[in-house]
Amino acid sequence: MAKVIDGKAVAAGVVDQVSAASKALEAETGVRPGLAVVIVGDDPASHVYVSSKSRMAKQCGFKSVQHTLPAHTTQAELEALVDTLNADREIHGILVQLPLPDHLDSDAVIQSILPGKDVDGLHVVNAGKLMTGDLDGGLISCTPAGAMLFVRQTHGADLSGLNAVVIGRSNLFGKPMSALLLAANATVTTAHSRTRDLPGVCRNADILVAAVGRPQMVRADWVKPGATVIDVGINRIDAPERGEGKTRLVGDVAFDECAEVASTITPVPGGVGPMTIAMLMANTVTAAMRAQGLKPPSF
Repeated sequence: MAKVIDGKAVAAGVVDQVSAASKALEAETGVRPGLAVVIVGDDPASHVYVSSKSRMAKQCGFKSVQHTLPAHTTQAELEALVDTLNADREIHGILVQLPLPDHLDSDAVIQSILPGKDVDGLHVVNAGKLMTGDLDGGLISCTPAGAMLFVRQTHGADLSGLNAVVIGRSNLFGKPMSALLLAANATVTTAHSRTRDLPGVCRNADILVAAVGRPQMVRADWVKPGATVIDVGINRIDAPERGEGKTRLVGDVAFDECAEVASTITPVPGGVGPMTIAMLMANTVTAAMRAQGLKPPSF
């Protein structure tokens, strides 16, 4: 049976490290890291995410600001708010909660955030630095950064000689995850829906990362014995065993059967999920320290 990674425990360790860095920064410079979260509209899931981010920011000792805008907010109004936050020296991180209402251009909004304040790591400057191997100059997208922390804790910082397969090629996760693995010297295959013999490709992976949004797609016979399996999927499926109309969360990996083959595996929920907010906090304190000309800790 595989070792199951406790994402909540690892995330708590990151948050402790962030809190200590935040306290040290304020003691040395008088500056508190500032995080501004912007949410547009009434999407219930987005409001839950934003509330948890704001709570965590306060726990870390940050100045936490939330801007809640109506669903009819215009592109110009939203970008004007971002411009104001860009110019605010007390704000070191800006996060615009996605998805935005359909009439808004999400990419234009993200690209209007100063790269040094883009704590989601989605600006093309930050993406470009990651793709060119500059891991210390930009801000790395939070979910792949969290998943990579699991990989480093399992295999160390140097992945030389290991084969890694990432299922998924999204700009949000798949591509940056592949770049992080490549920067750590893994031999990386980025697989996707057009990949021929996907199960066969996955069976070569010492590190298998699944991020496709298809419930329990990865089966036990896809997994190389002894592999590390990182499940990034979050899918809600029917759970009639819990009662009529009930659901449960599962990943992209069939956990129970794959755990019999892998050496290390992440659960859903409780695996990669908690790391996303923790790494957002890490990016915020990193941005604040860089703004003061200080070297941030490594996470």
